[in-house]
This record gives sequence, C-alpha cells and structure tokens, in this order.
Amino acid sequence: MRTILITGGASGIGAGIARRLVREGARVVIADTKPAGVAGARGEICDVSDEAQVNALVAGIAAAEGRLDGLVCNAGFMIRKPIAELTVAEWSAVLGTNLTSIFLLAKAAETMLRAARGAIVTIASTRAHMSEPHTESYAASKGGILALTHALAVSLGPEVRANVISPGWINSQGEALAARDDEQHPAGRVGRVEDIASLTAYLLGPDAGFITGAEFIVDGGMTRKMIYEE
Repeated sequence: MRTILITGGASGIGAGIARRLVREGARVVIADTKPAGVAGARGEICDVSDEAQVNALVAGIAAAEGRLDGLVCNAGFMIRKPIAELTVAEWSAVLGTNLTSIFLLAKAAETMLRAARGAIVTIASTRAHMSEPHTESYAASKGGILALTHALAVSLGPEVRANVISPGWINSQGEALAARDDEQHPAGRVGRVEDIASLTAYLLGPDAGFITGAEFIVDGGMTRKMIYEE
C-alpha cells in the first residue's frame, strides 16, 4: 500500500488532497501545526520549517509505515504588509514554512522516496507569476518553489519525479461567492479544492510516469486573461 505524506493537510487544499488519496486507498500521513481531522489519515504535529521536527517526522514514517511513496508539500501562509513594515523575522518565517520546508522534507525523505520510485508534488501559486501589492515574501516563496521543484526533478531523477501545481483562486474554505467571482474566470467558476486534489493524485500515480519538472497552472484561465480598467 502506498504511503503519502502531506504537509499543511489539516484544512483547505491539503485536507482535500488527503481525502482524495484516502479514498484511493493510500495510507496518508498529515503533518501540520494543527490537529488533522481527515478520516482515515494519521496526523502528526510538526513545524515543517524546523529541521529537527522534519527529521523526526520522516523517521516516524519509516518506523510506522516502513515506506514513503509520495510527498505533497502544501504547507504555507502569507503575511501581507508594506515592505517598509515587513520585518526580517516575518520574511524569514514565510520563506521557512513555504520554501525551506520543501528542501528539508526532500532531504530527509530522499532515501525512502528513491527506494519506492516515488513522486513529489509541491503547491506553489499563480502569485509566482503575478502579484498584488504588499505580498513580497509570499511571492518570493512561491517563485522559489518553482525553481526548487525543477531542481529536485533533475537531481532526484529518474527514481523520483517532482512537479509543481500553481493554483489560482481556490475556494478552499467554502466561503460565499458573488456571481461576478465565478463570471470573471474564463472557465466560468472559481476553483474548488477537488480541482487541485485530482491533479495531485494524478501526478503522484503511475500514469504520470513521464512527467517531471513541470508546472501546472490551475486557475480557470485567469493568468491568460487580459484585464483593462475602463
């Protein structure tokens, strides 16, 4: 039975990915700073920006599950502040959780992933390509994920594949939406957690065996839409 580790899986996109993989019969381990409540998944409290905690997490999987077939790096958060007000500590915290954690996890899990001929899926954002004001640390972390992922694909291949998904607007918390929110998307709607979960499941599976180092933008077409103010 495949074992998949998902970071940031206690809620939102990560929880949706976990539910999808549990339904497919995988053993799922969720690492988060909050307790995970996904039925059928094992939860671990872990700050993935901390090397010692990451090493302990992966060692625990080696002991309990005995293998690791997939790593989904979804943990992340944003601090929205004017750059003049953003502290170095805040910058470092965002980069640590969003980007450095992927390096730590890949390093710790390399041996098991190679043995299983496994796969890594990282979750970036369309903000790696476009920005709103006052999101420097978040944009930098997501842009870094793109580069780190293709570097991992080259360094860990052919045994391990690595791909990145860049979501656009995903209604991850089930908030109420206005008609214009859906209508502005060329696809006709805001994204759903299931859109990301289904692609993640595909990229982790054998049907994606010839796909590595690639970015998949899942945004309903918004980054291809020219927008002018009238």
